[in-house]
Amino acid sequence: MPTVSPSLLLKHCRLPDDSPQVSPVDIAIAADKIVAIAPQLDLSAPTVIEVAGSLVSPPFVESHIHLDSALTAGQPRVNQSGTLFEGIEIWRDRKQALDFDDVCQRAMQALKQQASQGILYVRTHADVSEASLTALKALLSVREAVKDWMTLQVVAFPQDGLYGSPDSADLLEEALRLGTDVVGGIPHYELTREDGVRSVQRIFALATQYDRLIDIHCDEIDDDQSRFLEVVAACALRSGLGSRVTASHTTAFASYNNAYALKLMGLLRRSQINFIANPLINITLQGRTDTYPKRRGVTRVKELWQSGLNVSLGHDCIQDPWYSLGTGNMLDVASMAVHVCQMTGQDEIQACYDMITTQGAKTLNIADGYGIEVGKPANLIVLDAESPQAAIRDRATVKAVISRGQILAETTPPRLSWYL
Repeated sequence: MPTVSPSLLLKHCRLPDDSPQVSPVDIAIAADKIVAIAPQLDLSAPTVIEVAGSLVSPPFVESHIHLDSALTAGQPRVNQSGTLFEGIEIWRDRKQALDFDDVCQRAMQALKQQASQGILYVRTHADVSEASLTALKALLSVREAVKDWMTLQVVAFPQDGLYGSPDSADLLEEALRLGTDVVGGIPHYELTREDGVRSVQRIFALATQYDRLIDIHCDEIDDDQSRFLEVVAACALRSGLGSRVTASHTTAFASYNNAYALKLMGLLRRSQINFIANPLINITLQGRTDTYPKRRGVTRVKELWQSGLNVSLGHDCIQDPWYSLGTGNMLDVASMAVHVCQMTGQDEIQACYDMITTQGAKTLNIADGYGIEVGKPANLIVLDAESPQAAIRDRATVKAVISRGQILAETTPPRLSWYL
């Protein structure tokens, strides 16, 4: 029993790893910590939530989003081809009109929308290709503004390439000095393969110098000769950074021949890097030059998971030049992964849920402070579902979001009235 009186009590909670035969538990929260978990706790609290056997889960983790471009779809024009590269060109035009307040307002709107849907941990990329570093400075300000209810990591991301212009490398390093959490890159968008390799090597050197995590947009292209993933894995292996390194997208991996993919998988297991797949976006952007058969354009999620590698999922875009749809709902992302990656077995659906929760926490390097355990921070969500599988199937409403022991948001699930 806890030594302090709880401030919040959740009754009859079903946890994500519970079988239907396991009795629901009560969860007691005092201040900002979980202080007790057990069936039928004999405790009282000023605030009691009757969960009634619904799923109580750690919060969702958004492993990969671009908040600086969120909510800009159609500005200054629509992406008619639906390709990654037209999106980059549109964003290049749009970011000329960025100002600090514009980025802050849109980012805050997106974060509140995400939080209301159960996301309390977010990794956002900030474009650092412009000399003013407006997007970066705005997102660092937003990180400070939300720190009491949201954990926000900011990646210094050279959208136009680390060697795309004479100042790009200096701007990336300045972003690190300003306090970004992660160093990013985009080797497949560099002018040459040699520049791409050099950019990965520079990223690892900077991460070591400034003690930062690494998250690289890697091989987000259908070209089966785009093979920077092996460069990232080799650098991770040689540097020993391993679990501090993430390869995002890696869509070319889906186009590699199986002989090379088998050899590469061995290197990946040795390196122990993280992977982030963005199934909503890459099923949309990739394969645009194919006739039929048309590639799915999503990395080998199932095979990476089966190999014991850490894979998490990201929404990537919310209504921006690359994707005019999206609400930030991570259950939409998990559902797309289930379908596109053909992960429809019960353990595979559970794995997709893990990719938006516990595995996302590993990617963000926050696993030690994450989860529903006594002594851990009281960050959790209550869903209108009895299991993770049902939550994905039904896109369950997140009924309550609890951040640092406080109720942050509540949503009443829709009710059907049938008159036939």
